[in-house]
Amino acid sequence: MRPGNALIRLLVRLLAGIWIACAGLPAEAATTERIVVNRFSGVAIEGFDPVSYFVDGAAVQGTAEFEANLWGAVWRFRNEGNRASFLAHPEIYGPQFGGYDPADIARGVAVAANPRFYVISAQRLYLFSREANRDAFAADPERFLYEVRKRWPALQDQLSQ
Repeated sequence: MRPGNALIRLLVRLLAGIWIACAGLPAEAATTERIVVNRFSGVAIEGFDPVSYFVDGAAVQGTAEFEANLWGAVWRFRNEGNRASFLAHPEIYGPQFGGYDPADIARGVAVAANPRFYVISAQRLYLFSREANRDAFAADPERFLYEVRKRWPALQDQLSQ
């Protein structure tokens, strides 16, 4: 095989990857970061407004018009008031454990959560990878949080900074 052929194949794969990324296909969440973000856009929790869970009692999409950069992620909000609230108190409004599912953390694995499955407990936002995890957590948050507090530091060390 000629050296030029390997380079051409590499370029074709690279261009195909760029095309797929730009083709509007759903992006996957990164699972090697301390905050769950879209690996292509850097947007946290799929662009949902983290303050809306508290204010509206629902998962509401934010917009690119109201963004903030914090903790290496882009956060989106539905209005300037929510953006300002988040920036003033990110420890309250930001998802706990970086947007990883606490039920999975309690089992010793970091699984990116789906922001549509959530619980607010003790004025903190928790996101879950699936409904069953959300329901189990909601029934006994303290039991899960006890396990999570033991396992999260080691899992967090495994995630890149």
